[in-house]
Amino acid sequence: MSAAATLGQFAEQLLSGEIEVVDLTAPLGPDTPIIKLPPELAVDTPKVEIHTISEYDDKGPFWAWNWLKLGEHSGTHFDAPHHWITGKEFSDGFTDTIPATNFVAPANVIDCSAESAGNPDFLLTADGVRAWEAKHGPIGKGEWVLMRTDWDRRNGSEEEFLNADENGPHSPGPSVDCIEYILERGAIGWGTQCIGTDAGQAGGMEPPFPAHNLVHKANRYGLASLCNLDRLPPKGAILIAAPLKIVRGTGSPVRALALVPKE
Repeated sequence: MSAAATLGQFAEQLLSGEIEVVDLTAPLGPDTPIIKLPPELAVDTPKVEIHTISEYDDKGPFWAWNWLKLGEHSGTHFDAPHHWITGKEFSDGFTDTIPATNFVAPANVIDCSAESAGNPDFLLTADGVRAWEAKHGPIGKGEWVLMRTDWDRRNGSEEEFLNADENGPHSPGPSVDCIEYILERGAIGWGTQCIGTDAGQAGGMEPPFPAHNLVHKANRYGLASLCNLDRLPPKGAILIAAPLKIVRGTGSPVRALALVPKE
């Protein structure tokens, strides 16, 4: 079958509903949970603000539009390599220089929801990934690896989503060897349903924050605050995650979508 015929068949299946579009994105607004950093490290990202320019009034009688104030890493967002010191030297590591073809790729969804429900500090290890591959098939080069925890169900409450106490935040994520392993497999990126791509306690790992440290060192990408991963199969979905083309951007909110064959 030619590429044109394949695309034509895909279009027919999309229009007929044989292929479903699943929204993996949390609402973005003033109530969006924002990551909190230790005060000695950095100023916190501001809360999302939406301001009206006009809405069918004397400032614009026929149109409505807004202006926004938000951080690059707010809500469901894409982490570019330049976000982390280990990825700072890549010329194609900004949101405006990453090849567009890298924003569309197959997704591997590893279900850790039961483990995360029982332990908010649960870590997915390389052995855990291998066990998943033994059941569902190998992770291919250029594919996303997504950790399903159903943490998005906490997204309506910043306190529950951050889940912090006197010892810092507690949320599931990858171990160091997990990230090392998926990079060996050639993954294009790592995604989670938590506020960041690392576990809440990842600052104490070696290296600290391995998802950020190692993924961006390899000129690969991160996705955080994903939603609805329970609606995706372990394999077979196509992930579309395109950041805004911000000049020298370190990341961007995205409307992450998955194309899923309907059962």
